[in-house]
Amino acid sequence: MQCVILAAGEGKRLRPLTENTPKPLIKVCGKSILDYIVEALPDEIDELVIVTGYLEEQIKAYCGEEFMGRTVRYSHQPNFAGGTGDALLKAKEVISGKFLFMYSDDIHGRKALEKVVKEDHAMLGRVSKTPELYGVLIQNKDGTLKEIIEKPENPTSNLVNIGGFVVDKSILDYEPPVSPSGELYVTDMLTAYAQDHPVKIIEQDLWLPIGYPEHISMAESVLSPKNLSN
Repeated sequence: MQCVILAAGEGKRLRPLTENTPKPLIKVCGKSILDYIVEALPDEIDELVIVTGYLEEQIKAYCGEEFMGRTVRYSHQPNFAGGTGDALLKAKEVISGKFLFMYSDDIHGRKALEKVVKEDHAMLGRVSKTPELYGVLIQNKDGTLKEIIEKPENPTSNLVNIGGFVVDKSILDYEPPVSPSGELYVTDMLTAYAQDHPVKIIEQDLWLPIGYPEHISMAESVLSPKNLSN
């Protein structure tokens, strides 16, 4: 099973850390974000598809053709400001069936990932005290995904999208609309996909987003060996 990792973006919110280093290679407790992502992947994942763009030569040099025992394939996103949907569509030629989708700036706990890959269609979610800052998950009566509403002013749910999901290749047939910013969003693709497939929502207990420099120290306080051993 493949894991598609979006790693093309410039990481502007993480500047100045990303001026000379791509976001996935930023260090947290001495290890790259990409290390944490791949270490948490379930055994079912045997191939990585990494979508690269900004400073891609560093990522390719770091991972090579095999990384942590998994084959690596690459897809190039020329316009790495084209959005997450554009990045996923660029990987169309190398995706082969059911796959796990991940962002390159989120550190996840392994247990929930092990659950999500056992489903045909599923995604990770997490209860947030500030859902208005994220994509809010609206559920059907049976608990499956109905739609994702990005950063609503008055959220009707506190369950938010945190980036990991399992779908089949047919999601690539759901081309998203162009947003006012000119970007294509993978969340629009997932919402459309969910109209035809029951996407189960699995709650994640460990999620550490690395979007801003201050998030690194927050993540290190959780991931330090001292705290993990308690």
